[in-house]
Amino acid sequence: MTPHIESKKEDIAEIVLMPGDPLRAKYIAEKYLTEAKLVNRIRNMFGYTGFYKGKRVTVFASGMGIPSIGIYAYELFNFYDVKRIIRIGSSGSFNPDIKVGNLVLATSSRSITSFDSLVLERDLKEIEASQPLNEIIKQTAQELNLRLNIGKIITSDVFDHYVNFDNFLKLHEEGNYLATEMESFGLFALAQKLNKEASCLLTVVDSHNSKEEIPAEDREKALDDMIKLALESIIK
Repeated sequence: MTPHIESKKEDIAEIVLMPGDPLRAKYIAEKYLTEAKLVNRIRNMFGYTGFYKGKRVTVFASGMGIPSIGIYAYELFNFYDVKRIIRIGSSGSFNPDIKVGNLVLATSSRSITSFDSLVLERDLKEIEASQPLNEIIKQTAQELNLRLNIGKIITSDVFDHYVNFDNFLKLHEEGNYLATEMESFGLFALAQKLNKEASCLLTVVDSHNSKEEIPAEDREKALDDMIKLALESIIK
């Protein structure tokens, strides 16, 4: 046990799918897994371990933002011997080519945070996802005939609706970033520090160009393609 996870070591699989929302973790476990067992409920940050087509997997919520995913990813990597974490989450986009409902696979994340200096003890503002893990996800997307947008994303400490749009837009245009979210840089940094693997799959749920968004109550079901892609990828 850790201060934030009550699971026994044997309760956690070597590979973890990590949505932000605890209720999304519950949804995935109930809809997709067999023999699903609730292995964590401290602070209602639900974690479940079960099987997908015979492959043992844990689905563990991260909460919102780098501070939250940083706690859970570190403890899972460091104390539970987790080898790979795939973040599966929602994102916004300033990129006119990325539409609401599109799937994004992050090749790297650009940090608008201080996590790099605090955890890595050096200034590293962009960090890559695990390339071997990403290659498996890309191959699986092709087999499932799912269109996958592949490229760089931005991780910010601040929800992008609450910041100066001009600053965000300028950064997006300079780097041609596909999406903006609040967790992946922290996950990638910890994976690098601890010699683990991490990847990030996103579904775009709002666009600052079209002003479209998927209502919060519809997001669980709207993310099914992303969830299925992550689950099919872990089999490989």
